[in-house]
Amino acid sequence: MAMAFTVAASGILFLAMSGDRLQATDHATTPANTFLGFDRNEYPGNNALPLLRRTFAFAGYWLNSPPGASGNSWTGKRDALQAAGFGFLLLFNGRLDAEIKRVANAAELGRSDGEAAVAAARREGFKPGSLIFLDQEEGGRMLPEQKAYIYAWVDGVNGAGYRTGIYCSGIAAVEGKISVVTADDLRENSAGRKIEFWVANDSCPPAPGCSFSSQLPRPSASGIQFASVWQYAQSPRRRDFARGCSNYAADGNCYPPDLLREKIFVDLDVAGSPDPSGAR
Repeated sequence: MAMAFTVAASGILFLAMSGDRLQATDHATTPANTFLGFDRNEYPGNNALPLLRRTFAFAGYWLNSPPGASGNSWTGKRDALQAAGFGFLLLFNGRLDAEIKRVANAAELGRSDGEAAVAAARREGFKPGSLIFLDQEEGGRMLPEQKAYIYAWVDGVNGAGYRTGIYCSGIAAVEGKISVVTADDLRENSAGRKIEFWVANDSCPPAPGCSFSSQLPRPSASGIQFASVWQYAQSPRRRDFARGCSNYAADGNCYPPDLLREKIFVDLDVAGSPDPSGAR
Protein backbone atom coordinates (compact mmCIF):
# COMPACT_ATOMS: atom_id res chain seq x y z
CA MET A 1 0.00 0.00 0.00
CA ALA A 2 1.20 3.55 -0.60
CA MET A 3 0.18 5.48 2.48
CA ALA A 4 -0.37 9.22 2.42
CA PHE A 5 -0.49 9.67 6.21
CA THR A 6 -2.32 12.96 6.05
CA VAL A 7 -3.05 14.45 9.46
CA ALA A 8 -6.77 14.52 10.11
CA ALA A 9 -7.72 17.95 11.35
CA SER A 10 -5.52 18.93 13.95
CA GLY A 11 23.73 -3.57 -3.61
CA ILE A 12 20.79 -5.95 -3.57
CA LEU A 13 21.51 -9.45 -2.32
CA PHE A 14 19.64 -12.52 -3.51
CA LEU A 15 18.09 -14.63 -0.77
CA ALA A 16 17.75 -18.38 -0.65
CA MET A 17 15.14 -20.28 1.33
CA SER A 18 15.82 -22.79 4.09
CA GLY A 19 12.44 -23.97 5.34
CA ASP A 20 10.54 -20.78 6.15
CA ARG A 21 13.56 -18.75 7.19
CA LEU A 22 15.31 -16.38 4.85
CA GLN A 23 19.02 -17.10 4.53
CA ALA A 24 21.36 -14.80 2.64
CA THR A 25 23.63 -16.19 -0.02
CA ASP A 26 26.54 -14.26 1.51
CA HIS A 27 27.86 -14.79 5.03
CA ALA A 28 26.24 -11.81 6.73
CA THR A 29 24.06 -12.65 9.71
CA THR A 30 20.35 -11.87 9.86
CA PRO A 31 19.04 -11.19 13.38
CA ALA A 32 17.37 -14.25 14.86
CA ASN A 33 13.64 -14.50 14.19
CA THR A 34 13.53 -11.72 11.60
CA PHE A 35 11.65 -12.43 8.38
CA LEU A 36 11.07 -10.45 5.19
CA GLY A 37 7.64 -9.98 3.63
CA PHE A 38 5.88 -7.85 1.05
CA ASP A 39 2.55 -6.14 0.63
CA ARG A 40 0.85 -4.48 -2.34
CA ASN A 41 -2.67 -3.40 -3.20
CA GLU A 42 -2.98 -5.61 -6.29
CA TYR A 43 -2.53 -9.37 -6.26
CA PRO A 44 0.72 -10.07 -8.16
CA GLY A 45 -0.66 -13.06 -10.05
CA ASN A 46 -0.11 -16.76 -9.55
CA ASN A 47 2.83 -16.88 -11.99
CA ALA A 48 4.80 -14.41 -9.86
CA LEU A 49 4.47 -16.38 -6.63
CA PRO A 50 7.47 -18.72 -7.14
CA LEU A 51 9.74 -15.74 -7.89
CA LEU A 52 8.43 -13.77 -4.92
CA ARG A 53 8.84 -16.79 -2.65
CA ARG A 54 12.58 -16.83 -3.40
CA THR A 55 12.83 -13.61 -1.43
CA PHE A 56 9.82 -13.35 0.88
CA ALA A 57 8.51 -15.43 3.76
CA PHE A 58 5.08 -13.76 4.02
CA ALA A 59 2.64 -11.64 2.05
CA GLY A 60 0.14 -8.96 2.97
CA TYR A 61 -3.43 -10.13 2.29
CA TRP A 62 -6.34 -7.71 1.93
CA LEU A 63 -9.69 -8.80 3.33
CA ASN A 64 -11.57 -5.96 1.63
CA SER A 65 -10.85 -3.42 -1.08
CA PRO A 66 -7.52 -1.60 -0.58
CA PRO A 67 -7.42 2.21 -0.40
CA GLY A 68 -8.54 3.79 -3.66
CA ALA A 69 -9.60 0.48 -5.21
CA SER A 70 -13.07 -0.48 -6.35
CA GLY A 71 -12.50 -4.20 -5.79
CA ASN A 72 -10.23 -6.68 -4.06
CA SER A 73 -8.03 -8.84 -6.31
CA TRP A 74 -6.76 -10.83 -3.29
CA THR A 75 -10.13 -12.49 -2.72
CA GLY A 76 -9.90 -16.25 -3.12
CA LYS A 77 -6.09 -16.32 -3.33
CA ARG A 78 -5.38 -17.85 0.08
CA ASP A 79 -4.87 -21.39 -1.19
CA ALA A 80 -2.48 -20.30 -3.95
CA LEU A 81 -0.34 -18.34 -1.51
CA GLN A 82 -0.31 -21.08 1.08
CA ALA A 83 0.60 -23.69 -1.53
CA ALA A 84 3.53 -21.47 -2.55
CA GLY A 85 4.72 -21.45 1.07
CA PHE A 86 3.80 -17.92 2.13
CA GLY A 87 2.75 -16.83 5.58
CA PHE A 88 0.11 -14.12 5.91
CA LEU A 89 -0.27 -10.55 7.08
CA LEU A 90 -4.04 -9.98 7.12
CA LEU A 91 -5.26 -6.44 6.52
CA PHE A 92 -8.67 -4.76 6.58
CA ASN A 93 -9.03 -1.27 5.09
CA GLY A 94 -10.52 1.09 7.68
CA ARG A 95 -12.31 4.42 7.29
CA LEU A 96 -10.90 7.89 6.80
CA ASP A 97 -11.97 10.56 9.26
CA ALA A 98 -14.11 12.26 6.61
CA GLU A 99 -16.14 9.05 6.31
CA ILE A 100 -16.44 8.56 10.05
CA LYS A 101 -17.70 12.10 10.54
CA ARG A 102 -20.58 11.47 8.18
CA VAL A 103 -22.20 8.90 10.47
CA ALA A 104 -24.09 9.57 13.69
CA ASN A 105 -22.26 6.91 15.71
CA ALA A 106 -18.57 6.28 15.04
CA ALA A 107 -18.43 3.32 17.43
CA GLU A 108 -21.35 1.62 15.70
CA LEU A 109 -19.55 2.00 12.36
CA GLY A 110 -16.45 0.46 13.93
CA ARG A 111 -18.46 -2.49 15.21
CA SER A 112 -20.07 -2.98 11.80
CA ASP A 113 -16.70 -2.90 10.04
CA GLY A 114 -15.33 -5.31 12.63
CA GLU A 115 -18.12 -7.74 11.76
CA ALA A 116 -17.27 -7.30 8.07
CA ALA A 117 -13.60 -8.05 8.76
CA VAL A 118 -14.46 -11.22 10.65
CA ALA A 119 -16.91 -12.35 7.97
CA ALA A 120 -14.28 -11.79 5.26
CA ALA A 121 -11.64 -13.69 7.22
CA ARG A 122 -14.00 -16.64 7.63
CA ARG A 123 -14.96 -16.63 3.94
CA GLU A 124 -11.29 -16.66 2.99
CA GLY A 125 -10.60 -19.62 5.26
CA PHE A 126 -8.70 -17.85 8.03
CA LYS A 127 -9.58 -19.41 11.35
CA PRO A 128 -10.27 -17.68 14.70
CA GLY A 129 -7.05 -16.77 16.42
CA SER A 130 -5.66 -15.20 13.25
CA LEU A 131 -4.37 -11.65 13.63
CA ILE A 132 -6.15 -9.00 11.53
CA PHE A 133 -4.67 -5.52 11.14
CA LEU A 134 -6.90 -2.48 10.69
CA ASP A 135 -5.43 -0.18 8.04
CA GLN A 136 -5.35 3.33 9.53
CA GLU A 137 -4.26 5.61 6.70
CA GLU A 138 -4.22 8.97 8.48
CA GLY A 139 -1.38 10.05 10.72
CA GLY A 140 -0.84 12.26 13.73
CA ARG A 141 -3.05 12.30 16.83
CA MET A 142 -6.31 10.46 16.32
CA LEU A 143 -9.45 12.54 16.81
CA PRO A 144 -12.19 11.37 19.22
CA GLU A 145 -14.39 9.92 16.49
CA GLN A 146 -11.41 8.08 14.99
CA LYS A 147 -10.57 6.51 18.33
CA ALA A 148 -14.20 5.54 18.90
CA TYR A 149 -14.26 3.83 15.50
CA ILE A 150 -10.89 2.09 15.90
CA TYR A 151 -11.41 0.74 19.40
CA ALA A 152 -14.94 -0.45 18.59
CA TRP A 153 -13.48 -2.31 15.60
CA VAL A 154 -10.82 -3.84 17.87
CA ASP A 155 -13.39 -4.90 20.47
CA GLY A 156 -15.65 -6.45 17.84
CA VAL A 157 -12.90 -8.46 16.16
CA ASN A 158 -11.44 -9.59 19.49
CA GLY A 159 -14.90 -10.57 20.68
CA ALA A 160 -15.34 -12.80 17.63
CA GLY A 161 -12.26 -14.81 18.53
CA TYR A 162 -9.72 -13.18 16.25
CA ARG A 163 -6.71 -11.16 17.33
CA THR A 164 -6.31 -7.50 16.40
CA GLY A 165 -3.62 -5.16 15.20
CA ILE A 166 -3.39 -1.70 13.69
CA TYR A 167 -1.35 -0.65 10.66
CA CYS A 168 -0.43 2.99 11.21
CA SER A 169 2.29 5.60 10.99
CA GLY A 170 5.43 5.32 13.07
CA ILE A 171 6.60 8.76 11.93
CA ALA A 172 6.26 11.81 14.17
CA ALA A 173 3.74 14.40 12.99
CA VAL A 174 4.14 18.01 14.12
CA GLU A 175 1.28 19.32 16.22
CA GLY A 176 1.94 22.87 17.31
CA LYS A 177 5.12 22.79 19.38
CA ILE A 178 5.08 19.04 19.92
CA SER A 179 5.15 15.93 17.73
CA VAL A 180 2.79 12.97 17.86
CA VAL A 181 3.38 9.44 16.57
CA THR A 182 0.13 7.70 15.65
CA ALA A 183 1.29 4.31 16.98
CA ASP A 184 2.14 5.85 20.37
CA ASP A 185 -1.15 7.75 20.49
CA LEU A 186 -3.24 4.66 19.76
CA ARG A 187 -1.33 2.46 22.19
CA GLU A 188 -1.44 4.99 25.02
CA ASN A 189 -5.22 5.38 24.66
CA SER A 190 -6.04 1.70 24.17
CA ALA A 191 -7.25 1.19 27.77
CA GLY A 192 -5.30 -2.02 28.11
CA ARG A 193 -6.63 -3.64 24.93
CA LYS A 194 -4.39 -6.28 23.38
CA ILE A 195 -3.34 -4.73 20.06
CA GLU A 196 -0.36 -5.54 17.84
CA PHE A 197 1.21 -2.74 15.80
CA TRP A 198 2.39 -2.81 12.20
CA VAL A 199 4.13 0.53 11.76
CA ALA A 200 5.12 2.36 8.61
CA ASN A 201 8.34 4.38 8.64
CA ASP A 202 10.06 4.67 5.27
CA SER A 203 12.34 7.57 6.21
CA CYS A 204 16.02 6.87 5.53
CA PRO A 205 17.28 6.53 8.25
CA PRO A 206 16.08 4.51 10.10
CA ALA A 207 14.73 2.68 7.03
CA PRO A 208 17.25 1.07 4.66
CA GLY A 209 15.08 1.98 1.68
CA CYS A 210 14.43 -0.53 -1.09
CA SER A 211 16.90 -3.01 0.36
CA PHE A 212 16.85 -6.80 0.36
CA SER A 213 20.04 -7.02 2.39
CA SER A 214 20.81 -10.19 4.30
CA GLN A 215 20.99 -8.07 7.47
CA LEU A 216 17.29 -7.54 7.98
CA PRO A 217 16.35 -4.87 10.55
CA ARG A 218 14.16 -5.83 13.47
CA PRO A 219 10.71 -4.20 13.73
CA SER A 220 11.90 -2.24 16.79
CA ALA A 221 14.51 -0.53 14.58
CA SER A 222 11.59 1.46 13.16
CA GLY A 223 11.79 3.65 16.27
CA ILE A 224 8.68 1.99 17.75
CA GLN A 225 9.95 -0.48 20.32
CA PHE A 226 6.64 -2.33 20.59
CA ALA A 227 6.16 -2.80 16.81
CA SER A 228 5.43 -6.36 15.69
CA VAL A 229 5.86 -5.52 11.99
CA TRP A 230 7.75 -2.69 10.28
CA GLN A 231 6.98 -1.51 6.76
CA TYR A 232 10.27 0.12 5.82
CA ALA A 233 9.80 0.74 2.08
CA GLN A 234 6.80 1.80 0.02
CA SER A 235 6.13 1.87 -3.71
CA PRO A 236 6.27 4.46 -5.05
CA ARG A 237 8.91 6.16 -2.91
CA ARG A 238 7.34 8.99 -0.93
CA ARG A 239 9.55 12.01 -1.53
CA ASP A 240 8.33 13.89 1.52
CA PHE A 241 9.51 11.09 3.83
CA ALA A 242 11.87 8.86 1.84
CA ARG A 243 13.83 11.51 -0.04
CA GLY A 244 16.99 10.30 1.72
CA CYS A 245 16.60 6.80 0.22
CA SER A 246 18.75 6.32 -2.87
CA ASN A 247 18.18 2.68 -3.77
CA TYR A 248 14.72 2.69 -5.35
CA ALA A 249 14.33 2.05 -9.09
CA ALA A 250 14.46 4.97 -11.52
CA ASP A 251 10.66 5.15 -11.60
CA GLY A 252 10.54 5.46 -7.80
CA ASN A 253 9.23 1.96 -7.13
CA CYS A 254 10.77 -0.93 -5.20
CA TYR A 255 11.14 -4.13 -7.24
CA PRO A 256 12.08 -7.54 -5.82
CA PRO A 257 14.88 -9.54 -7.43
CA ASP A 258 13.76 -11.07 -10.77
CA LEU A 259 10.62 -8.93 -11.03
CA LEU A 260 11.82 -5.58 -12.40
CA ARG A 261 11.03 -6.66 -15.96
CA GLU A 262 7.53 -7.70 -14.93
CA LYS A 263 7.06 -4.34 -13.19
CA ILE A 264 5.76 -5.99 -10.02
CA PHE A 265 6.62 -3.46 -7.33
CA VAL A 266 6.12 -4.00 -3.61
CA ASP A 267 6.25 -2.51 -0.14
CA LEU A 268 8.75 -4.19 2.18
CA ASP A 269 8.02 -5.47 5.69
CA VAL A 270 9.92 -7.25 8.45
CA ALA A 271 8.40 -9.26 11.28
CA GLY A 272 9.43 -11.66 14.00
CA SER A 273 7.55 -14.53 12.39
CA PRO A 274 7.28 -16.03 8.88
CA ASP A 275 3.49 -15.95 9.42
CA PRO A 276 2.80 -12.72 11.35
CA SER A 277 -0.98 -13.20 11.41
CA GLY A 278 -0.68 -16.84 12.47
CA ALA A 279 -3.04 -17.60 9.62
CA ARG A 280 -1.30 -20.37 7.73
